[in-house]
Amino acid sequence: MRLTDDISFLKGVGPQRAEALQKELAIFTPGQLLLHYPFRYIDKSQITKIKDIQSDQTPVQIIGQFNVVREVGEARAKRLVASFSDDTGTIDLVWFKGAKWAKAAIQLNKTFVVYGKPTEFKGKYNIPHPEMEQYETAGVVSGNELKPVYRTTEKLSSKGLSSNGIAKLTRTALDELKEPILENLSAVVLDRFKLPSRQESIRQIHLPSNATALEAARRRLKFEELFFIQLQLVKQKLLQTKMERGFVFEKVGDIFNEFYSKHLPFELTNAQKRVIKEIRADVGRGYHMNRLIQGDVGSGKTIVALLSAILAIDNGYQTCLMAPTEILAIQHFQSISTLVAPLGLKVVLLTGSTPKSERRIILESLAQGSIHLIIGTHALIEPTVQFQKLGLAIIDEQHRFGVAQRAALWKKATLPPHVLVMTATPIPRTLAMTLYGDLDNSIIDELPPGRKPIQTLHKTDAHRIEVFGFIEKEIAKGRQVYIVYPLIEESEAMDYKDLQDGYESISRRFPLPDYRISIVHGQMKQESRDYEMEQFVKGKTQIMVATTVIEVGVNIPNASVMIIESAERFGLSQLHQLRGRVGRGADQSYCILMTGHKLSSDARTRLQTMVETNDGFKIAEVDLELRGPGDLSGTQQSGLMNLRIADLARDQKILSAAREMALEIIDQDPTLSNPENKPLSDHLQLISQHKSDWSRIS
Repeated sequence: MRLTDDISFLKGVGPQRAEALQKELAIFTPGQLLLHYPFRYIDKSQITKIKDIQSDQTPVQIIGQFNVVREVGEARAKRLVASFSDDTGTIDLVWFKGAKWAKAAIQLNKTFVVYGKPTEFKGKYNIPHPEMEQYETAGVVSGNELKPVYRTTEKLSSKGLSSNGIAKLTRTALDELKEPILENLSAVVLDRFKLPSRQESIRQIHLPSNATALEAARRRLKFEELFFIQLQLVKQKLLQTKMERGFVFEKVGDIFNEFYSKHLPFELTNAQKRVIKEIRADVGRGYHMNRLIQGDVGSGKTIVALLSAILAIDNGYQTCLMAPTEILAIQHFQSISTLVAPLGLKVVLLTGSTPKSERRIILESLAQGSIHLIIGTHALIEPTVQFQKLGLAIIDEQHRFGVAQRAALWKKATLPPHVLVMTATPIPRTLAMTLYGDLDNSIIDELPPGRKPIQTLHKTDAHRIEVFGFIEKEIAKGRQVYIVYPLIEESEAMDYKDLQDGYESISRRFPLPDYRISIVHGQMKQESRDYEMEQFVKGKTQIMVATTVIEVGVNIPNASVMIIESAERFGLSQLHQLRGRVGRGADQSYCILMTGHKLSSDARTRLQTMVETNDGFKIAEVDLELRGPGDLSGTQQSGLMNLRIADLARDQKILSAAREMALEIIDQDPTLSNPENKPLSDHLQLISQHKSDWSRIS
């Protein structure tokens, strides 16, 4: 059997299982099966007696028999409960999903091995959704044998490809393989980091002989995965910075100097000045700029972007600013138009809502070069949008745009326009190194002078009267208040406060004519939402009851209180973004996180983090540890986050070592043409064969 054979020819697969493997796990060949690594291991020598289960923190393995199987509850709340006993006691095993499969697998009075994490409920332990198999096939031994556990799906399990089924196929593939697994790291890399061979590592990851050999294999495969990501990024960065020509912005002209000296509304922070110097250096050297600006909520990224745009305009080039939502594009347009009004620059807005007649005039003016700066949504990348001389593309919240969308923007100039990417979601160093390793990174790590840190408090429903009293006092001072809810309508599945119920209770507590309340949510018509928002912006309403539509694109310095209902339901990044809606004026601002009493350990960690720090980078680090990179970045489309074995939160040292090695190799051999680097070059070519050529798109 060869690594590239059709998976259906592997002993034990056949057409039906092959189809399931292809659809569920994208496994088409034995080689791809061997790259489906176990995600954990069970020490089969460790058996726990039921009477000794005293914690819900650690998974346990127990051996016993099923006594009674029953279905409990009705309709959506229906669950399967099986009573399981050993010689020391009895415990319930519970299935909320997959009950049909579990019921078919259970056999009374036969010995089974069960593995799962206990949960305490009303003083007793149960094990929800345990793994189970008959004792005869489980292979429980007295030695230190480690059993691999593979990710699978319900569809695969129904075809006999549970974790155990996948393990059996993997053993068969390793036993029947008639060719070597080629090495893809150079001898220099293997020797530098004392890594085992790829062949040995893949065998040990699936069939570990002991814990030491397994750890060496995991370390090697993690390094390999992260190293090739870094090698691609470092190679790409070299292409952009040393080989890719770019427009030259030769001068800091009259418009820039006039704006900086006469119309800048506040003194720039040292961090803003530093970033502007970095941008000026980039655009003056004749190579293409590809720079990421990270800055916390309210750190002043937009003014840096505007100064960069004016620099381009001074040198005879047009600029576009692309935002992910219409509301954010409108805010950018309104604030920038006001700032540059004395300069005589033509700034326009283009979104999906722009009327056809107005749109036609904008497109003509843009092509003729009379528009200096265009601000918009993804409408900017449509084929009809043509520039006379696009020199700078500014992309706000890059991770919300797909690679293909950014590629379309790239092609609107004779040379690639300089690219400035802004993100208001601070990115942990490890994530930035992986997602944005081909961009130069600038960080605005100071808030504008006069800003007071937002005080964050966690309150439960029992303190609601106290919180209402606090709202009353803040409104009496002339301040305004946000109250944000996670749901628009009541959900049967979740016991969270919903917006309609909240609006009614707030209206009763803060009645007309003394108080006026706005309500904003995503299901409203745009005109109604704009009207409600305008009322709050003008100070005609004191309270805004809203969903997360106000997460971005709302800047009201007079709003000093942010109350987040059911805060346990929000992710850390979203909580931090919502908190950033207040604290924009000189007054002391507050964020109050409202929850029920029962909280998961992750929810407690999120809330505690919010209370303890306003630092977006620290918050992002915690978020990465809790959620993993995929959810945090929203960048699955990049292809970089589909990690098979590495973990960006836990493998920071390996990632740093991989990047340093990649930098060293590319510095010495940019084209990877030296004989010792042939394994690296071959593997890079292999992994890039089936990808669209979007590597040059920032």
